[in-house]
Amino acid sequence: MDSLVRLGMDSDSLPSNAQNNTHGGMSEQKDYFVERNGVRYAGTHLIIDLWGATNLDDPGHIDAVLRDAAIATGATILHGHFHHFSPNGGVSGVLVLAESHVSIHTWPERDYAALDIFVCGECDPYKAIEHLKRGFLPERVQLAEHKRGLIG
Repeated sequence: MDSLVRLGMDSDSLPSNAQNNTHGGMSEQKDYFVERNGVRYAGTHLIIDLWGATNLDDPGHIDAVLRDAAIATGATILHGHFHHFSPNGGVSGVLVLAESHVSIHTWPERDYAALDIFVCGECDPYKAIEHLKRGFLPERVQLAEHKRGLIG
């Protein structure tokens, strides 16, 4: 674990077994796949580009906005790590969720941020969009969706 921390991993604890429930010694696995409109899949992955955005060089602000957005989806935040490239540079960061992740890379000199939100199960990544708009005040939002683990 120490070697992972040296590589930049910020972990509050060892990897979690948050998706396993144990009752009386028996382990019960929850299936996080969902079925919507006759299609079964693991989760929804949104690719989001924010153009004309603000507050893209403040790791604390970015962390707070992404946490609010993740909670809005219904996800459980396990931990986060954000790196500020210089006092006036961009930020790269990730929130690790029990249901997957939220990540961001910012270019404040271009007022641009690239985000992705991947959540499994009953979480709804679209509920994060308004929080991102409120937190970064983009002039324009580009959005693409990909269903992960598509079964049919």
